[in-house]
Amino acid sequence: MTERPAGKTYADAGVDLDAAASVKNTIKSIAAATLGSAVVAGPGGFGGVIDPDPAGDTLLVASTDGVGTKLRIADALGRHDTVGASIVNHCINDILPAGARPLFFLDYIGLSRFDPVKIAEIVSGLAKACSAAGCALLGGETATMPDIYRGNDYDLAGFIVGTVRKDALLRPENTRAGDVILGLASDGLHTNGYSLVRSVFDTDANPSVLATNVPETSHTLGEMLLRPHLSYLDAIGPVLDRIRGLGHITGGSFYKNISRALADGLGADVDISTWAVPPLFNFIQETGRIDDREMFRVFNMGVGMTIIVEPGLADDVLNSVPGAFRIGDVVERMPGEERTKLIGL
Repeated sequence: MTERPAGKTYADAGVDLDAAASVKNTIKSIAAATLGSAVVAGPGGFGGVIDPDPAGDTLLVASTDGVGTKLRIADALGRHDTVGASIVNHCINDILPAGARPLFFLDYIGLSRFDPVKIAEIVSGLAKACSAAGCALLGGETATMPDIYRGNDYDLAGFIVGTVRKDALLRPENTRAGDVILGLASDGLHTNGYSLVRSVFDTDANPSVLATNVPETSHTLGEMLLRPHLSYLDAIGPVLDRIRGLGHITGGSFYKNISRALADGLGADVDISTWAVPPLFNFIQETGRIDDREMFRVFNMGVGMTIIVEPGLADDVLNSVPGAFRIGDVVERMPGEERTKLIGL
């Protein structure tokens, strides 16, 4: 990839990642006062971990997230099942880094008015993804608030709880310099970066652009943007006892999420030449004249999950996880250094 003249940024589209990080640090500080002795891992990780019974052998791992403005694409195309699957799979991937498997899922749908067809389509996507993961869709809330949501607006959020044995909990402090970083391919944007994409293509004002064919593919832009967020449970589940950590590449992409799986004093050297960036991301970058660093700061760029594994088990895990490929190494980092460095950028 090559440097381009200054073009679109996430901040231009209304999403300031630096401001978001500052706010999250404030929230973490406020929440600290609520964390009792049962809390094993609080805010800051992919999922919170709590010990419900000190005499037991099982921990609970919980996470919550929303679909974001992918919902605008779903509304423009009149298709709402894939956003349901996306939020379930996103939440599954957020408890996997603790080594947890999903137990149950709750949803929240807020709308301007009840739309039985739309709601049924959303929930069918939720149920399909939950069934595939062996996870109960235990309940949720459907709220009609016409003074909050306007016209076809709606919001969709998910809440998941999973379990992991105490002796199987994956912790960042278990990682070591010299560990190998593997990648698993994404299938499109998953659930991040949609505000920037909508700004690049001006999809709100001109939804017909979603019928444009994405170069080097046989799919339209709309089709590719609505692909569900992949779940990595089936791929990674069988090797959870052979790995040291997982980084779900979501908001903040590589620069934020790999380091969340690493112990203090460690960072990641990621060689971006080890995989081919999918055509969708190239199309977005060329159209919006987006800088390379901004692309890797916002989008998953074709890697949806990273696996941290000790060197002696790297080949075993590579052979055991379909589609896994080596992308980098865990290295020592001095305080103040950027923890994730992208080689070749």
